[in-house]
Amino acid sequence: MRVGVGLPTTLPGTTGEQLVHWARLADQGPFSSLGVLDRLVYDSYAPFLSLSMAAAVTNRVKLATTIVIGPLLSTPLLAKAAASLDAIAGGRLVLGLAVGARKEDYDVAGVDYRTRGRRLQDQLSTLRDIWEDGKIVPGAVRVGGPDILVGGLSDVTYARVARYADGYVHGGGPPRAFARAADKARAAWYDAGRAGRPQLWAQGYFAFGEQAAEAGARYLRDYYAFTGPFAERIAAGLLTTPQAVAGFIRGYAEAGCDELVLFPTSNDISQLEQLAHILDR
Repeated sequence: MRVGVGLPTTLPGTTGEQLVHWARLADQGPFSSLGVLDRLVYDSYAPFLSLSMAAAVTNRVKLATTIVIGPLLSTPLLAKAAASLDAIAGGRLVLGLAVGARKEDYDVAGVDYRTRGRRLQDQLSTLRDIWEDGKIVPGAVRVGGPDILVGGLSDVTYARVARYADGYVHGGGPPRAFARAADKARAAWYDAGRAGRPQLWAQGYFAFGEQAAEAGARYLRDYYAFTGPFAERIAAGLLTTPQAVAGFIRGYAEAGCDELVLFPTSNDISQLEQLAHILDR
């Protein structure tokens, strides 16, 4: 299993200089990918712009959206943004898409929250046609466009993976939760008669040191406040020791994960350095 690391793009107060330094250092370390999250109504950076910056200062790591809230964008704009980033990055983009769960993001964007599932379905069904047509995307784009992952936990999600995508991305939690979702994604894939197997991605959160862990837990409670009491469970899953990280990685590897992206809950560069040291052991 490969292990990537997230950029601290959703951590309030993060500077552009910190993001650039983080991306450069990650590319020099043991990480296979750089991931970003997406949220509109928050003190955060736009995912495609953040990964464009990362593309300019990295050469090796994949650049992944895990996920972008696709329905907030029109399909042509989404297709052009993704294809442009993929071309800038030399074909390193992995495009994770999902509907998102925060209604306030849709309200601010002026998009009907009730249409989010249908809008994502329409996007998935037409993105590759737009990329292959070539009229609105850079000529340097990969044939067929970047790999697509779909996130979510519903049966509709797994059906979308099987019909339109290259794989599935899980939103976090213990390895056993991922294993159940991965089984459903694989079953839908095989039922649809797809060859090979779906890519399986997942994510987790980390913070090292007592102060960073306390601040990280507060951040997770705030970021996931829309889930109500469940936000406390997300905060409780924060990985705060080398042993916890190692066990988490081992559990996901045993569950069949292909790529695990660990997101920071502190923008201190020492957090990235400590994670790299753990992976290098």
